[in-house]
Amino acid sequence: MSTVVETDVLIVGSGPAGASAALALSTYGVPNLVVTRYASLADTPRAHITNQRTMEVLRDLGVEQEVVAQATPQHLMGNTTFCTSLAGEELGRVRSWGNDPLVQAEHELASPTRMCDMPQHLMEPVLVNAAVARGTRLRFETEYLSHTQDADGVTATVRDRLRGDTYEIRAKYLIGADGGRSKVAADAGLPMGGQMGVAGSINIVFEADLTRYTAHRPSTLYWVLAPGATVGGIGAGLVRCVRPWTEWLIVWGYDVTAGAPDLTTEYAESVVRKLVGDDDIPVTIKSSSAWTVNEMYAESYANGRVFCAGDAVHRHPPSNGLGSNTSIQDAYNLAWKLRLVLDGTAHPRLLDSYTAERAPVGRQVVTRANQSIRETAPVFEALGGLSPQTPEQLWANIAARKDSTQAAGKQRAELREAIAFKAYEFNAHGVDLNQRYASGAIVPDGTPDPGFARDPELHHQPSSRPGARLPHAWITSGSRTLSTLDTVGRGRFTLLTGIGGEAWVRAASAQDVPVATVVIGPGQAYEDPYGDWARLSEISDAGALLVRPDGFVAFRHASAAPDAGVLLTDALRTVLGHA
Repeated sequence: MSTVVETDVLIVGSGPAGASAALALSTYGVPNLVVTRYASLADTPRAHITNQRTMEVLRDLGVEQEVVAQATPQHLMGNTTFCTSLAGEELGRVRSWGNDPLVQAEHELASPTRMCDMPQHLMEPVLVNAAVARGTRLRFETEYLSHTQDADGVTATVRDRLRGDTYEIRAKYLIGADGGRSKVAADAGLPMGGQMGVAGSINIVFEADLTRYTAHRPSTLYWVLAPGATVGGIGAGLVRCVRPWTEWLIVWGYDVTAGAPDLTTEYAESVVRKLVGDDDIPVTIKSSSAWTVNEMYAESYANGRVFCAGDAVHRHPPSNGLGSNTSIQDAYNLAWKLRLVLDGTAHPRLLDSYTAERAPVGRQVVTRANQSIRETAPVFEALGGLSPQTPEQLWANIAARKDSTQAAGKQRAELREAIAFKAYEFNAHGVDLNQRYASGAIVPDGTPDPGFARDPELHHQPSSRPGARLPHAWITSGSRTLSTLDTVGRGRFTLLTGIGGEAWVRAASAQDVPVATVVIGPGQAYEDPYGDWARLSEISDAGALLVRPDGFVAFRHASAAPDAGVLLTDALRTVLGHA
């Protein structure tokens, strides 16, 4: 009889969610084991857009600079182009991913990090290597088969795909990060909303030197409006830069009701030629695969001791670049909670906050990503490309916008407006950063919610309200300049206060739970030379913010309090599930 393998947390899946869960847990000192049915990490680019919040997570976990060193930088991401082919006629551009000057200023003000383009086949090794170096045990070719759970833990049965035998892994908790066809989520009976398979798409990875068509308008995405581009897919043909300007991925749609085409090398090359528009340039097809556009989200992310994260609980197209970002942030939210429950600091009911906080985010990104596909239609509509017609008619419609007529002027205006509206896909800064958590791990301060002054999808609005991410401000400590976000995290609670907040500092040092203290003000350990923190903190100097290990505000008190010790103790008891 085989020996049962034991661990604190078993993670099924080594993608962005599983790898980042392993990295966070190992960083916090929690024993964990990752199993994946595959023989290697991702071998295709897949997810790539890496937003500021994810970069903040990676910064806290100590791998930000490794990602920056390998990623395509932000300034090469942003000339999103609409065209008839790369070699063909350009129809318009959108300054994207924070490269519009006004949006760029908002990015600079929002975070110490910059977004970048980090393809999944490069991201996964960074996460996994760091996790393993810190203690994660990793098993390739190990397929999850089933699990049972009881009051004390979870027993999973797995199969070694090399030997063919099965064995059991006993864990205190199980994380299912096994993708959009998650068996863990199915076995756990997680309720799902929405539907799968709403459209068909093909990914084609290829190599070609397209410098002449792209380097002068550097971008991550080039959208091609060609005959057949509105069938299935993600709204139009897409040529995505994997590595400037020689490695690429094409997304092309197919009729999901008719089934995927035969993905021969000849077929793949024909699609590449159509979208590039140059029959002479050398092309090497690396791989091709079919997938479906999904619009599905889990209504609960947990059942007992089983938790799911990433594509297992939010299944959507790549629009807005939300997939791996949401996956990594799911794992980051869950990991610190598991750590505190496992070491006895928190009551297990703290884990209820995982679904309460992350399920609304998952549903939002599924809705937003699918809406972005639908918002591509007006670009075609402006060119008369949605009604059945011959290719010749589409080209005639495109050419007609150059005429000196009232109708052509109207067409040009409609096209400009339709392309500009794609900011909701390519510059949705609020979707990236405006999460507001409401759960038992947040202590409301009784103040009315001010809402958002501007469009909450497009614009980030910093807030220190409980449930919001701690606002970023540049502060100093001696000769160092650092972000307020650099003072929090690292797996512990942090209390921020200022001059007159001595009672809060004493209260923090008296807690049973370690609470780091950050005092900001003239002559203090940290100073606010620009006055940004005074403006953003929304508390007086003598007030206090209690920030969770994930950088979200758990408790806020606007002023000094003679009973600071009682208030802070009660807040921590509430957050940790003891109240």
